[in-house]
Amino acid sequence: MINLIKKIKYFFQFTVILSLFFLFKLLGLSNSRFIASKIFIFFGPFFRSNIITKSNISKAFPNKDENFKNKIIHEMWLTYGKILSEYNFIKDFREGIFAEKIEVKGQAELEKIKTNKQPVIFISGHFDNFELMAMHIEKSGLDLAVVYRPLNNQYLNPIMENIRKKYICKNQIKKGISGTKDLLKYFKSGTSIALMIDQRVSEGIKSKFFGQEALTTTIPAQFVKKFHCEIVPIHIKRKKNNDFILEISKPINFSKNDNIETITLALNSILEKMIISNPSQWIWTHDRWK
Repeated sequence: MINLIKKIKYFFQFTVILSLFFLFKLLGLSNSRFIASKIFIFFGPFFRSNIITKSNISKAFPNKDENFKNKIIHEMWLTYGKILSEYNFIKDFREGIFAEKIEVKGQAELEKIKTNKQPVIFISGHFDNFELMAMHIEKSGLDLAVVYRPLNNQYLNPIMENIRKKYICKNQIKKGISGTKDLLKYFKSGTSIALMIDQRVSEGIKSKFFGQEALTTTIPAQFVKKFHCEIVPIHIKRKKNNDFILEISKPINFSKNDNIETITLALNSILEKMIISNPSQWIWTHDRWK
């Protein structure tokens, strides 16, 4: 009975999203962003994840007042709407009329990686339209594989996987044990890896994140220890005019004496700084400190 209810719920979500995508295609990007943002701002507070969001912000910014927290929540739901609408135009961000909307800082770092022909680990978090980061790396001519978490919705997931493989990054690796084997295979063949380090993972270790213990992936640290590879932080921000700034940082070389815990903590610290620089554009709905 529970499975049937879930299937009905997922199918309803599927039909709503498809209807919105059809509408967005007719309206164009600017109008679609406006409408999708209004939808999420209205319905967002009713989602269960809104409770998680408030709790997460309080953990990260315990000394901030309610106005600060409410502003972040409002802008986060607005961002969610914009991201949804942009999936419908992702092809145009890669090779069409919106490609120029992405300003890149640190392109030289990508060119060096390409020239050196040594795979690296790109790390980031779910900042605004995070899909554009992997898209740009692959578009720049680097061999890349991306770790992703499949959607729970069995009807929507095939559509999203198709969009990602076709326009974002052709090498998509499902999160999990089997995905880890694929990661090794790709990396050993010279393919760089991009993954988000901001989600809670059951197979991770507890590491400080905003001063509190949080289960954190150790994949980047494990690759550093095994392959002595470089870690490259990457970050994206949305400007007020809805253009983007994509920042590629200089590669980080950890010492061979650094252990898994030290490396993981250092990467959490980098992620914290990214979030603090623009807190309203991080997706706070993940149950990070559960």
